[in-house]
Amino acid sequence: MVPRLRRALWLLGLVASLWAGAAAASCRQALLLALDVSGSVDAREYRLQLDGLAAALVNPQVIAAFEAMPQAPVRLAVMEWSGPGFQRMILPWREVTGAADLVSVAGVLRGTARVEADFSTAIGSALLRGAAEMAGQSECWRQVIDVSGDGKSNTGPTPGPVSKGMGEVTVNGLIIGEAVPTAGEGRSPGIGELVAYYRAYVLHGRDAFTETANGFEDFEAAMVRKLLRELQVVAVSEVRPAGR
Repeated sequence: MVPRLRRALWLLGLVASLWAGAAAASCRQALLLALDVSGSVDAREYRLQLDGLAAALVNPQVIAAFEAMPQAPVRLAVMEWSGPGFQRMILPWREVTGAADLVSVAGVLRGTARVEADFSTAIGSALLRGAAEMAGQSECWRQVIDVSGDGKSNTGPTPGPVSKGMGEVTVNGLIIGEAVPTAGEGRSPGIGELVAYYRAYVLHGRDAFTETANGFEDFEAAMVRKLLRELQVVAVSEVRPAGR
């Protein structure tokens, strides 16, 4: 047997044994999608955001990414947030085992109606709620919070110290902005500044990243790109036996 083939077979055997040892962990990633519904998000943009997420979740490439490791599926939850006292779980934790689960989630999102929320923007408070939600998902190999937003935090705890205290939880960002800012909407002056803000004060963890949407009309496409990156199959080095 040629050395290259022998090595490939050895690697396959290693992956199989690691998966078997980690089977009790039951999920490879806990993914919480946290959506900004503060005062800068109007009724039309609210629907673009929720319906865009619904469409992204049933994109064929995204479905394939969720299904990539059936031995250890992804757990998914969706939360809305605005001011310090408003964080609403519109989708409690759900294990995604296949396309039918994602179609069901998309239906929940499309059927969700907006409720009255604080007009302010409290990213730190959203992160604290996200950390509390992740406390019940500690057996998952990875824990990821994705914060979607169109502005800087302007109330509640400062997000920087909160993010730095997130431990092994990864915090990514999906930034909704405009290449040319529109006056009077109360948003940050352009995507570039908001990206810099998220990188400085919101992102946390190894391989944390930002994705950008050029307005809410681009939210679906940006969400597809972000999910495909977040759902990459865990590398062999990250597969760990249960209890470690």
